[in-house]
Amino acid sequence: MWLNESENELRRDLQSVASDLRWSAVELLRIAEQLRLAGNDVDAHAALRLCDLFQGDEQRLAGYAEEVKAKAISRKPHDPPENDKPRRTGA
Repeated sequence: MWLNESENELRRDLQSVASDLRWSAVELLRIAEQLRLAGNDVDAHAALRLCDLFQGDEQRLAGYAEEVKAKAISRKPHDPPENDKPRRTGA
């Protein structure tokens, strides 16, 4: 089944945010390790908790993107924003 333009945009947006969360979690893991090595276990643990949250959110968004692809979630085509609509000129 084909997705309309709005659904494709929604799917891409969900995948993009999920990817951002994944890379943020990877970076936080690196930071947590540096904090642990510096003896700052409290902040390292806090960063690891954030990683867990990010990873859960990333998986949830990726699941939503798959639901859009399967047409379980849909978005109606939307009109272009006001400033993108063709303007009529006086005749």
